Amino acid sequence: MSQDVQSRPLTVLVVDDEEDLRDIMRRMLERRGFTALTAGDADAAIGACRDHDGGIDLLVTDLSMPGVTGREVAEQAAAMRPGLRVIYVSGLPKEVAVDKGMVDESARLLQKPFTTSALIEAVNDALKDEE
Repeated sequence: MSQDVQSRPLTVLVVDDEEDLRDIMRRMLERRGFTALTAGDADAAIGACRDHDGGIDLLVTDLSMPGVTGREVAEQAAAMRPGLRVIYVSGLPKEVAVDKGMVDESARLLQKPFTTSALIEAVNDALKDEE
């Protein structure tokens, strides 16, 4: 599923408690033609899932935020938006996150820090996997 062949821009919801990182990811995505929604916490993310009129194709969420895990955000968002694809971002390597029970082995995890090309590749892979 390529962004270039979509009839509407694909929409990505970015959830991170770090405002600077959230804004950087938003700009990375928008420069590549995606529509990016942002949320700084679980409540704002769930509000975006509930209130956004259009589709939300992908959730990119920080794995560890104050008071909530990215996994909890993803579960709540997916309950409202069935079929929602998810990428977790974390400073932890995936193996550590899996060992700690934070994510399943099958989860998509992008380790911080990452480049624009790494984010876009992860997004495209996540969208392609669900075709």
